Amino acid sequence: MKYMIQMNVPAAEWDTIMSSYSKDEMDAMFAHMGALNEDITAAGEWVDGQGLGGPSLVKTVRAGSDGRPRVTDGPAQAGHILAGYWVVDVKREERALEIAARASACPGPGGKPGSDPVEVHPIPEGPPQA
Repeated sequence: MKYMIQMNVPAAEWDTIMSSYSKDEMDAMFAHMGALNEDITAAGEWVDGQGLGGPSLVKTVRAGSDGRPRVTDGPAQAGHILAGYWVVDVKREERALEIAARASACPGPGGKPGSDPVEVHPIPEGPPQA
């Protein structure tokens, strides 16, 4: 079964959060996530994943009445922004939850595990059934 595991952060706090990391703390965060990615890959569970940039890099697109893209800068809605994600293919939901817990334990400023919320979304194999 495939799952999307995603980390979200408050969009309005992105710059404050990112600037609160020292270089060593940022290196520790990347090392933690890198080791997680390597373990998922070695287990044959990796499908896709990526850390993403902050809200200043986001473009929101809506179709105009003429069908052409209407583009605005920033997220579509106020609140949280997707900071990164993994798509994994695991045998059971418990394994996806274990991966999410490990992502949540990523060290934050001060080196302590952040315990940030991590969402786990099952990816259906086909269209939803009515």
